[in-house]
Amino acid sequence: MAEAVPVRCPACLRENGYTAPVFPCACGSPVHPPLDLAAPPVPLTHRTWSDTWVTVRCTTCGRESEWPHPELGCGSCGTVVLIPVHPPEGTGTRADPAGAPTAAARPDPGGPADGVTGGATGGVTGRRPAHIPPPPAAPVPRPAFRPVTIRTARDAVATAALYLRWLGFRDVRQPDGRPIPAATVDLRAPGLVAQVDPTTAPAGLRAVECIWLNGLTASATSVYFALAGYTEEARARADDLGIPLFVMDLTGMPQPVNDPADALVGPDA
Repeated sequence: MAEAVPVRCPACLRENGYTAPVFPCACGSPVHPPLDLAAPPVPLTHRTWSDTWVTVRCTTCGRESEWPHPELGCGSCGTVVLIPVHPPEGTGTRADPAGAPTAAARPDPGGPADGVTGGATGGVTGRRPAHIPPPPAAPVPRPAFRPVTIRTARDAVATAALYLRWLGFRDVRQPDGRPIPAATVDLRAPGLVAQVDPTTAPAGLRAVECIWLNGLTASATSVYFALAGYTEEARARADDLGIPLFVMDLTGMPQPVNDPADALVGPDA
């Protein structure tokens, strides 16, 4: 297990202990993002997919895989920060949370742009005019979701949590405190309120309205997962309220069942 390292919050300057997560490589070896503690952490104000994933190389087999970018919530002020990561050897740029290469890797502003130069005959150079912005960077593709077979109600909750992390929500967990006896299970994350129904009965109208009210109270996105689907009234009400509904089969692959769920997943799923 990696050792905890101090990370200073840029908002309140408090030092928080952080331990880099360990992920399983396809070869079976543990891998963890190599933190760049010389670079300052960057506050996460707007989540994008390029910020959510980082390339990590396995030191055993050399395989490069996409894993969640290290981030930390300050225990004092609540600010969420992205922790810079060293790139795999040979790439030449640091995995900067802001999505830009480091100063050492940026091209010389006085040199030719994009490798286009004038010929030896003294022709006009191909430098891009200052008023024309550079072309946008290609979006980072989302890794495929890895389903987990559902055999028990606990498996259904774990699958929903894994899927929410795959969608980009971080620190997905069950609320602290003694749970209220109920057939459904709550999940929480920053900006998220979710509920998982592992029963064999379709989720009804009241369940959809309750998760909507919970999200409204927390000013968060409401999401519902069910093993047995939904009643027609529940689906119609969810469409009216904009609640994403997902259904899970026993293979562990959640499927969106309405337009809000399709919009939450995005076009690159």
